[in-house]
Amino acid sequence: MRGKGFVMRKRRRRDGAAGGGRSIDEVVRELKAMKAPRSDYRERSLQIHGLICAKCAREFDHKDRHLLTVHHKDGNPRNNPPDGSNWENLCVYCHEDEHSRGLLGDYLSEGE
Repeated sequence: MRGKGFVMRKRRRRDGAAGGGRSIDEVVRELKAMKAPRSDYRERSLQIHGLICAKCAREFDHKDRHLLTVHHKDGNPRNNPPDGSNWENLCVYCHEDEHSRGLLGDYLSEGE
């Protein structure tokens, strides 16, 4: 679907562009080796609140702890007090439910 005046151009790769002649495997290995600058609030929350969902009370262990997420009670992911007062550990299902409630409410109230 080309409109009037449409010109297809090839993108030129600049010197020093990502990859630099390296294989995909080399780039992936390098990215995995890099430490991602992320906050450790998830680990702190798991230590403070335990491996249990605050909503459904499902208990988790080290094998399935990846299913626990940290929910920010005030909705601000940058508000991470060291005492954990803005966090609650929720399983992925309860966390999804928590964030979809407002969307469902908005959708249902549009008809009024």
